[in-house]
Amino acid sequence: MQLYSTNNKSNIVSLKEAVFRGLPEDNGLYMPLEIPSLSEDFIQNLEDFSFQEIAFTVAKSFVKNAIPESDLQNIIEKSITFPAPLVSLDEQYHILELFHGPSLAFKDFGARFMAQLMSYFNKAENQELTILVATSGDTGGAVAAGFYNTPGIRVIILYPSGKVSFLQEKQLTTLGGNVTALEVDGSFDDCQALVKKAFLDTDLTNKLRLSSANSINIARLIPQSFYYFEGYKQIQDKSIPVIFSVPSGNFGNLTAGLFAKKMGLPIHHFIAATNVNDVVPAYLHTGEFHPRPSVRTLSNAMDVGNPSNFARMLDLYCSTWNNIKNDISGYHFTDKQTKTTMREVAQAFDYIMDPHGAVGYLALKAHLNRSSNMQGVILETAHPAKFKDDVEEILGKAIEIPKKLADLADLQKQTLKMSIDFNFFKEWLIQF
Repeated sequence: MQLYSTNNKSNIVSLKEAVFRGLPEDNGLYMPLEIPSLSEDFIQNLEDFSFQEIAFTVAKSFVKNAIPESDLQNIIEKSITFPAPLVSLDEQYHILELFHGPSLAFKDFGARFMAQLMSYFNKAENQELTILVATSGDTGGAVAAGFYNTPGIRVIILYPSGKVSFLQEKQLTTLGGNVTALEVDGSFDDCQALVKKAFLDTDLTNKLRLSSANSINIARLIPQSFYYFEGYKQIQDKSIPVIFSVPSGNFGNLTAGLFAKKMGLPIHHFIAATNVNDVVPAYLHTGEFHPRPSVRTLSNAMDVGNPSNFARMLDLYCSTWNNIKNDISGYHFTDKQTKTTMREVAQAFDYIMDPHGAVGYLALKAHLNRSSNMQGVILETAHPAKFKDDVEEILGKAIEIPKKLADLADLQKQTLKMSIDFNFFKEWLIQF
């Protein structure tokens, strides 16, 4: 497998180099030199394959000869160990539950696959690998769980102070061991900027082996494409066009869906669903992209004002606005609309959505009002219990908390305070 930088298509590297670098030196993002096409026979007979078999087939088509099949099979078996069930509310509205992994968020798929892949490639290295990851909520917990006690790898998680939920914070700050949490006095965009600057600082990269576990790393996107196939597989009536509504922050999840479509999965259309941090929906409406500081919302994992993976989306469509908006529609919603929808879904279907999934539901509903002869799959990206206080206040009743989440509540938070000054962060990294 070979990959190029979105800023320079002649800058071609191997999968191993792309995974360990995370970010090219030219500040682009790595993209596969080729998006493989899967056979029509495979696509038409998805029901005959288990989730792990689907994941292996998709991964193999990407990595080609970069990893022996037996080793790739082992990576899949160790990382894809939980289901992604499809729950149908009615004939038009389906929910793909992506929260059945260890951190109860969709990012478990990418984080666990990446941890196994990096561990595989890292066996031949003598110097410790340092993983830097910025999180607006769920990424941190998933990465912490996925990489916990992985030999030869230390993990540093940067998160915005006071801007993640209580249980999200506990997930990324209580493990200890090889996982260090930095509580940054700023926004998610500030956290992400620190990580990006670190990769572009030659002084740092000459001293440390740095890599990223954010969705800027291609190793996150490959496994996130797996569950689009798994979700489509579970749809009963495939004669009706299928739309995927994707709650979006950094837009890695939607980009992975675009990969799946280009591989042959017959997805009719995508919906980019956001909260008021709507720079991508605005672009889809106007053709103009204007990043801006993020605004704090109820659906905090989507509080991103300058989404990294937008560059990959542009690259997939050769920066042609008309082609992008033919495949993707954008919608954004307020916290007030999100709360109302959470209550309506609970009353109408006896189903509890988290705030992010509710934004996805709202976007699908808005789109189906324009194109009713379709059905949609909403990606439910996190368990509602991760936002226990908000969800219970909105619904006016207590919700059940999974034991592995409830057990975190009494654990002691372990963090280090960090400013948004890059020189301070750089010096800390070198001394750590």
